[in-house]
Amino acid sequence: MKITILTIFPEFFVSPLEQSLLKKAIDSGTIEIEMVDIRDYAHDKHKTVDDTPFGGGGGMVMKIEPLYDCLNDVVSRSAPQKRRIMLTSASGRKFDQKTAVEYSLLDHLIIICGRYKGVDERIIKFSEIEEVSIGDYIINGGETASLVVLESVFRLIPGAIGSIESAMSDSFSEDLLGAPVYTRPAEFHGTKVPQVLIEGNHARQQQYQRWAALQRTMNNRPDLLWHSELTDEDRSMMQHIAAGNEFDNCF
Repeated sequence: MKITILTIFPEFFVSPLEQSLLKKAIDSGTIEIEMVDIRDYAHDKHKTVDDTPFGGGGGMVMKIEPLYDCLNDVVSRSAPQKRRIMLTSASGRKFDQKTAVEYSLLDHLIIICGRYKGVDERIIKFSEIEEVSIGDYIINGGETASLVVLESVFRLIPGAIGSIESAMSDSFSEDLLGAPVYTRPAEFHGTKVPQVLIEGNHARQQQYQRWAALQRTMNNRPDLLWHSELTDEDRSMMQHIAAGNEFDNCF
């Protein structure tokens, strides 16, 4: 898979791309990252990429000419099949795990890093661009947001991390939060790992992990349950959890 990032701050990505599993995925050829500096397509000697907004108001707006030329150049070198273009934008639809999975199946994802007060709206008219937001808050620019997208997408590509099973069982994979996890030692400062996780009954362990995932989601993100595909056993567990029952007393 190839991911092309259009930005006015390519140096922002130097350190993140040289770390951990992402670096290994790049080095192995599992994923290809292309950085494109939008300033290289500016039309003046000062490489200007922003200007004041029509109609007044504070802030600056990313100019359409350099961005249009930059995007056209990138697109001209890419096959249209299984390619999508996204723009980081506070006005976009919220990025989620489902979108990450969709992007991971592409051959080419192009990410435009929004900046300043925003990007000249007319760029949307010239290409099929998806506006995407990573959350309901404001950050300085789309570079940070694009790293969030990159991290969530690359780990879903087979071979990118050690265990695809681990990736597919993470929080939000089924519109549920992940169950709490533990490792050695089994007891620390008097606090013990749940006995069911160390007793060796694999089927019961899976049942407990489902219980714990439902419990955590009910407590922390109940809104996710509206979208979850729940089984009859899930609903039974949720009734027990809501009643304050413990797993060991029910199963």
